[in-house]
Amino acid sequence: MICGGIDVGGTKMEAQLFDEGMRLVTSRRSPTRHEDFDAFIAGLAEEARWLIAQSGRADLPIGIGLPGIVDPVSGASTASNIPTSGRDIAAALQASVGRSFVYGNDCVSFALSEANGGAGEGFRCVVGLIIGTGVGAGISIDGGTPPRHNQLAVEIGHVGVPARTLRRHGLPEWRCGCGRSACFEPYMSGKGIANLARWKLGEEVSAAEIAAHPRGDEVLDIWADVTAEALDTLQLLFDPDCITFGGGVSRLPDLTARLEQALLRLRLGTSRPPALRIAQHGDSSGGRGMALIALRAASSTSA
Repeated sequence: MICGGIDVGGTKMEAQLFDEGMRLVTSRRSPTRHEDFDAFIAGLAEEARWLIAQSGRADLPIGIGLPGIVDPVSGASTASNIPTSGRDIAAALQASVGRSFVYGNDCVSFALSEANGGAGEGFRCVVGLIIGTGVGAGISIDGGTPPRHNQLAVEIGHVGVPARTLRRHGLPEWRCGCGRSACFEPYMSGKGIANLARWKLGEEVSAAEIAAHPRGDEVLDIWADVTAEALDTLQLLFDPDCITFGGGVSRLPDLTARLEQALLRLRLGTSRPPALRIAQHGDSSGGRGMALIALRAASSTSA
């Protein structure tokens, strides 16, 4: 049985088709449409139809990984980086394509992917942390996904940065896309690095440019300290064996070494820090995870 996955992010969507051994057959990326909800659904429907056409199977198991949370009762989405809040994505996509799909949180599916044949292989408790347009995390235990009552996944991006960290650097409380202030996301994400550069250097420098900037280390040292606080929070709450990183910011040079040093300074007692790894399946590993979830669901149904 083959399967497909669509990884939806604030910047792009990636559709991926896999064979029976979860090996990538083909994929394509398209910009995420932000004009309005209808445009977003039209773009998502196009990716779903492409996967169906590539496979030649109308019943192809397809999993769709979405950022944010989805109310399990009403189906309403809450997201800060895509135009879907208050709307039922599953109902709209089914009306557009004429069939149902499997849905999940993009960070949970990312963690699942890396725990199964990825950078988290061999670890019992794996947290997958995506740092890109937004910041979110998911958890996989023993190669599976834990049950979730409110579909909150591990929304570390919307946990508040500790006052001690803001005070240590004299940072202001920046507004987050979720409507609250001083969440980790406006400091840690790709936009967060640009925010820090503007505040620290007084000029516009993107996350992709910061490492080459003459004063880039000044910004990245603050970023690493803030990010290490998020990692410390994840360790205190979940005690993972491994944290894997995905998203555009994961491509920063020496990312894990920089964060290992910053996390060590926050260590509680003699606690052992988790292994820090870059995702083996790239910044769209969540699509692979959703394909695996869809495949497992289809196999369970047919058994």
